[in-house]
Amino acid sequence: MRRIDRSGDPDGAGTGPGRRDLPRVQGARRKGGGLARRVAGLILLLTIVGLALVLLLALVYSALTPPSTLMLGRWLTGQAVQRTSVPLEAISPHLVQAVIASEDQRFCAHRGVDWAALRNVVDDEEGPSRGASTITMQTVKNVFLWPGRSYLRKGLEIPLAMLADTLWGKRRVMEVYLNVAEWGEGIFGAQAASRHWFGKDARNLTRGEAALLAATLPNPIARSAGKPSRGVRAAAARIQGRLGQVEGLMGCLRG
Repeated sequence: MRRIDRSGDPDGAGTGPGRRDLPRVQGARRKGGGLARRVAGLILLLTIVGLALVLLLALVYSALTPPSTLMLGRWLTGQAVQRTSVPLEAISPHLVQAVIASEDQRFCAHRGVDWAALRNVVDDEEGPSRGASTITMQTVKNVFLWPGRSYLRKGLEIPLAMLADTLWGKRRVMEVYLNVAEWGEGIFGAQAASRHWFGKDARNLTRGEAALLAATLPNPIARSAGKPSRGVRAAAARIQGRLGQVEGLMGCLRG
């Protein structure tokens, strides 16, 4: 009587198909597991390098005015860029008040993210709306991230805004914002915008001119501060009417 081996080899000699295929299957499993570990390790490495790069840039940008990603894109594609960096004290206080009145009236009260606004905002089908974006979040979006609306970008804005608020402080955040904001095709920063649209330095902007510039920020390509539409004029009038209300909320910007 022949002895039956459980591997499928009737003589138990280890030559059945089950035993021959076993090393091959185990090798494939080891190879698959090794590949998964390598991919996970690569993702972790890239994440660490990305975080280190962002932190390094944030430290550098605390002293040097950065370009925006839109500016970099225009340079890489050979398109013209107008931008002259100026310190915050060389920008009219009217413009500072106007952008706070228009974009982020709780600028001095939050730590980079307005959680109450973020909870209350209603997202549309195209992605997160601009309504929950603080000036700090818009600044880090302009400097570190890409244009367009997406939940991924909004999710990245939040920790970056908290980092910028901590490392830079309010004055530096506002200074960077007013030097990277877009105010027309290829026009970046308050000084270039003031020279282009009104023929004067940013420190000399009037209340009305500052309100017009702030009114174009939501869509600076479609809206013009120099040739404002009826809608832009109406928005500027509303902003100008709020300037007095926000003046007392700007304590964090006093040098």
